[in-house]
Amino acid sequence: MSPRANWKGFLKIAELSCAVGLYSAVSQSERVSFHTVSRTSGHRLNRLFVDEETGEEVPRDQQVKGYETGNGDYVVLEPEEIAAAVPDSDKTLDISAFIACADIDLVYFDRPYYLAPTDDVAAKVFALIRAGMEAKKVAAVARTVLFRRVRTVLLRPYEAGMIATTLNFDYEVRAAAEAFSQVPAFKVKGEMLDLAKHIIATKAGSFDPHAFEDRYEAAVVDLVRAKLEGRKIARPKAAAKSNVVNLLDALRASAGGGGGARDGAKGGTKDGAKAGVKALPKSADPAKGGAKSSAKTKASKAGPTKTGSTKTGSTKAGPARKAG
Repeated sequence: MSPRANWKGFLKIAELSCAVGLYSAVSQSERVSFHTVSRTSGHRLNRLFVDEETGEEVPRDQQVKGYETGNGDYVVLEPEEIAAAVPDSDKTLDISAFIACADIDLVYFDRPYYLAPTDDVAAKVFALIRAGMEAKKVAAVARTVLFRRVRTVLLRPYEAGMIATTLNFDYEVRAAAEAFSQVPAFKVKGEMLDLAKHIIATKAGSFDPHAFEDRYEAAVVDLVRAKLEGRKIARPKAAAKSNVVNLLDALRASAGGGGGARDGAKGGTKDGAKAGVKALPKSADPAKGGAKSSAKTKASKAGPTKTGSTKTGSTKAGPARKAG
C-alpha cells in the first residue's frame, strides 16, 4: 500500500516543473501512547476549558484566540481573521537557488520529508533535476506554503528521490552565545591532547541507526506487560560513580580501559546484533507478545528540531464521559 502524501504540489525550476508529493520521513506512531483515566472508575477523562476567573466551563463556540498585551488584556482574534492572514498557496516548491549542503548550519534544520514524483510523466522531469543536483553536489533552496505558513525548504538528492527539510526561520534560532557565553577558555595541549585523541581513536566507528535503542520505550513496554501478567519489574542498579577527580588521571584511566566503539556505531553491538525497540502492536494484548520492531531500514540526516511552547487557558479534567 502506497503511503499517503502529507502535501501534494509541483516542484519548479525556471520553466521545468513536475508533480510531487511530500511524505513524512519521521513518525512517532509506533511509540506507546497513553490516555488519562480516572483512578477510581477507570474511565477516560475529558479535558474542559474553563474561565480561570469564574471557573465556569466555556463552550467551544465561545473559545477564540487571544494575544496577551503588557497590561494583562487580550487582543481577541476571530477564526476568520486568522484565516485571512494565511498566505495564498499555489502548491509550488519554487527553487530559488542551488547551494553547497555545508552552507546551511544544521541548527536551522527543522523536519525532514521524503520528496517524490506522483506520476510517470513527473518522474522524468524529477529525475532530470535530481541527477543535475547530484552531479553538481548541490542542494536546492525552495519556498512554498506548507500547513498555513510560508516555509523555506532544503532539497537534497537521497536514494531514488530527495529529502525535503523544512528550515527554521532566523528569528527562531537562538544565538549560540546565549549558551556558550559562560564556557571558560581552556587550552588543551601536551599529554592531555594526545590522550584525548587516543581515546577518540579507540572509539572510532561508523553510524548505524539500528544500534540505537529507545530504552524508555522498551522499559514502558516491559512495564505494561508486567502489569498485565501481575509481576513486578526490578529497577536496574545505578552505575557506580568514578572517584577520579583529576582530569589527567581520568584521561589516563580512560585511555588504559580500551574497548571498542559503543552502541550507535558499527562494531559496537555484539555480532552485529540489531537493537531495535520492541513496540506494543496497536489493538493487541501486550501479554500475548507479537511485538513489532520499529527500527527503520535507513534514517534521514536531519538537525535538531525546535518547538515553541504555547500558553493555553486554564484547563481541568471534567467528569468522566463516554466517548461518542
